[in-house]
Amino acid sequence: MVCKRKGAGVPACTPCKQPLCPPPSSPTSEGAPTEAGGDVVRVGGTAPSSSQQQRECGDADCREPPENPCDCHREPPPETPDINQLPPSILLKIFSNLSLDERCLSASLVCKYWRDLCLDFQFWKQLDLSSRQQVTDELLEKIASRSQNIIEINISDCRSMSDTGVCVLAFKCPGLLRYTAYRCKQLSDTSIIAVASHCPLLQKVHVGNQDKLTDEGLKQLGSKCRELKDIHFGQCYKISDEGMIVIAKGCLKLQRIYMQENKLVTDQSVKAFAEHCPELQYVGFMGCSVTSKGVIHLTKLRNLSSLDLRHITELDNETVMEIVKRCKNLSSLNLCLNWIINDRCVEVIAKEGQNLKELYLVSCKITDYALIAIGRYSMTIETVDVGWCKEITDQGATLIAQSSKSLRYLGLMRCDKVNEVTVEQLVQQYPHITFSTVLQDCKRTLERAYQMGWTPNMSAASS
Repeated sequence: MVCKRKGAGVPACTPCKQPLCPPPSSPTSEGAPTEAGGDVVRVGGTAPSSSQQQRECGDADCREPPENPCDCHREPPPETPDINQLPPSILLKIFSNLSLDERCLSASLVCKYWRDLCLDFQFWKQLDLSSRQQVTDELLEKIASRSQNIIEINISDCRSMSDTGVCVLAFKCPGLLRYTAYRCKQLSDTSIIAVASHCPLLQKVHVGNQDKLTDEGLKQLGSKCRELKDIHFGQCYKISDEGMIVIAKGCLKLQRIYMQENKLVTDQSVKAFAEHCPELQYVGFMGCSVTSKGVIHLTKLRNLSSLDLRHITELDNETVMEIVKRCKNLSSLNLCLNWIINDRCVEVIAKEGQNLKELYLVSCKITDYALIAIGRYSMTIETVDVGWCKEITDQGATLIAQSSKSLRYLGLMRCDKVNEVTVEQLVQQYPHITFSTVLQDCKRTLERAYQMGWTPNMSAASS
């Protein structure tokens, strides 16, 4: 109890919600006064009467009130929020933004609960193990045994595994839809045959630069994977028309096909795909033994949107013009490294390419007239690359920038007749267009470095 004389001006406090516990009794404390919330209580006895309290609270020995009388009744501080109090669905959503390394090497080591969350099946549906040399046959077997619902895996540049690991993976993951294994030169037909045999729902196979892959593997894909939509066999030098034709006849739902430097692939393959795969949208035969006689069959593909014909040795202008006229949905055309492509062909492309947005003409036989025609006739082309075209001058670069309403990128790399001063003026006059030259690209790279916080080391430069 507070002395009435000295505590008269102190506001009353709310009763303490916690029960007051007397101190443990001892031989010396029996009958001694004990303070509890400002009241005098005798341990082991009854509370004193009001008259006794007045006598005990005299002028000389009255106790001082606390500086803040409410301190003894203050609520305990709230508990620190714990992330583990969130629902598991929220934590799984958070973990989904982490990379595979971050989940396996960091988050899963925090506690057992997080480890279990990191092993949730949704994180093991799509695995990117590319460039990890610790990926072995044993690791692939463990992954496949723990998570048999893998639908996508990328093992590109993994050199420590063999056909055995891929076979086990294919056997235990029959729902696999997308398989990528670039530059795995140690793998052979055994791997691709296992994937084709055990994964009939397969939709994507990208196995570029595998020296041991032959037509035998392709035949299995063509006969057993009817749902296949996307294939990439670039730089698989043993592949020929024999295997490609089987795929063309067996995989009628194909939408994308990319070949590169496959010298045994000829016009017969192009014709087979054009006749049997009407849903093809993306076609690439860069550097293959293909001529205009095979390419002309691509005019049958009404859904064709992207065509890559780089470095086709026997490609004439008439074939290219006919493709652009008939394939109305064509949006990207790559004719780089075809020296025969001339100004007249580009003019027809600009006039007939109603939906064309990208046109690549690096190292073609074109002049300023081609650029002027694009600016004059095309209302859709946004990207034009004429790098290494030695006859392009300031006039062509200036006129296409002035006349084109859609242009957003103009590649002028190593166009030696285009003055850098002219390019700098164009950059200032047409800020919506990106002009690519050696100097301009260096400036943009340096600007991005500054934005990311890079600063030049002046002391090292001065020394």
